[in-house]
Amino acid sequence: MSKLTDLHCGSEVESTAPYVSTPSRKLHHAVNRALDHYLKPSAPDMTDTHAPGTLFVVAPGINNETLLAYACESLASASVLANEFSSTLEGTHRKTMLALQQVIMLGELAVSRALDNLGAPQRI
Repeated sequence: MSKLTDLHCGSEVESTAPYVSTPSRKLHHAVNRALDHYLKPSAPDMTDTHAPGTLFVVAPGINNETLLAYACESLASASVLANEFSSTLEGTHRKTMLALQQVIMLGELAVSRALDNLGAPQRI
């Protein structure tokens, strides 16, 4: 059994170090960038504030109760639509749509509770 140190004089061992060949060296930067992009996600930049689009804007004078009531009605409609659409599906797609309908319904319940809390007298 020969060992790595038992090489004959004058024989050369091919290097196994990465990025040794010329084509590999050219791709080194691109490979590292791709790996960093997918494996090292950067922290979100919180300095930029997200400005909402101006195509659809909620009127600034609307009170919270009205906004919550509209949100509750919208969620109720979405729940009905998801439930009806799920009846046209089969298998895992149907289960996925029913799960989505349940999440919508839970959002509707939360908004409904917020509406109830707005209407309840303040306890001191």
